Amino acid sequence: MSQPIQITDSAQDYLAELLEKQNVEGIAVRIFITQPGTPYAETCLAYCRPGEEEPSDEKLSLEKITVYLDKHSVPFLEEAVVDFNADRMGGQLTIKAPNAKMPKVNADSPMEDRVNYILYSEINPGLAAHGGEIKLIQLTEENIAVLQFGGGCQGCAAVDLTLKEGVERTLMERIPELSGIRDVTDHTDTSQAYYR
Repeated sequence: MSQPIQITDSAQDYLAELLEKQNVEGIAVRIFITQPGTPYAETCLAYCRPGEEEPSDEKLSLEKITVYLDKHSVPFLEEAVVDFNADRMGGQLTIKAPNAKMPKVNADSPMEDRVNYILYSEINPGLAAHGGEIKLIQLTEENIAVLQFGGGCQGCAAVDLTLKEGVERTLMERIPELSGIRDVTDHTDTSQAYYR
């Protein structure tokens, strides 16, 4: 598999040095993009101790360091370059990800990717203000997207009307072959919403 991201030798040296200072056996670097495919996309680089990576992460074993790439971020990291420019002040690590803000999904992408893309790029940013987030749990054989409404959306009586309709409309408009959405946290159970 071709590497979606290029990490220059100088950047590898610099990161290897930083990792060494952490004194943690097997520590790696994890690269992910918050709100990929939106104008608010931010490319982030974080320390990743053993066990902190996600099972779905893509692992890059480079000469000097190990890098984990967040699966949802990978399409947006295409042509990305991590570089280190040494200067008198010690230098600066730069990350250029030209595709971070641009959707990399198209009509031929797997439906799951397209659903995720719309959730990540259009729906979740709007919910973040309310502490809500929607995740795709699975696509059924009937092409029903089973979604999990998390955070502030769960058990809220208005969720069915506002959120579900809006989300369903958006997804069905964008992905005509989707037959509908179902909610994994069935909102008829309001016992969790407020305690009597």
